Amino acid sequence: MDYIIFGIIAYLLGSIPFALIIGKLGYKIDIREHGSGNLGATNAFRVLGIKAGSIVILGDILKGTAAAVLPQLFHADAYPLIIGIIAVLGHTYPIFAKFKGGKAVATSGGMILGINPILFIIMIATFLLSLYLSKYVSLSSMITGVVAFFASLFFQNTGLTVVILILTAFVAYRHWANIKRIINGTEPKITWM
Repeated sequence: MDYIIFGIIAYLLGSIPFALIIGKLGYKIDIREHGSGNLGATNAFRVLGIKAGSIVILGDILKGTAAAVLPQLFHADAYPLIIGIIAVLGHTYPIFAKFKGGKAVATSGGMILGINPILFIIMIATFLLSLYLSKYVSLSSMITGVVAFFASLFFQNTGLTVVILILTAFVAYRHWANIKRIINGTEPKITWM
């Protein structure tokens, strides 16, 4: 029963489309009609700017964190990592945005924050370093997943390692078009770092 209750809560949390909300409330635009059309933080930064993008990424991270932390707070009989994954699926396939959401990066990171803050810090450092060196958000996201997988081995938590492996593969799958553009040299780079 706990899995059903917290699973529904996690999915609904994950489904909150912060990029869409911020775009419509603050800028009177539907972000799905601009940039990549994606409801993730990267497109929010690109289309709406740093301030709005920062709000979106914070919201996307925290909904993953909340989903992972809630079962722990209520001492529920539900594995926080599984509940966190449901939030990631909500972010990727949100019921509030016709099941077309983001690419799972920020919400996955938020889930890790709720489970293992030290690993989250490693992930943030990896992402920022990769972004500084490559200027590709998509590539940095995938590199972060790979580093997180190897880093998770040091925490000797098999469940965490397996979940990170699954999420890393899922993030790569969600970035398949980006991978093709990187290979072809057509993937846009950031200019602010």
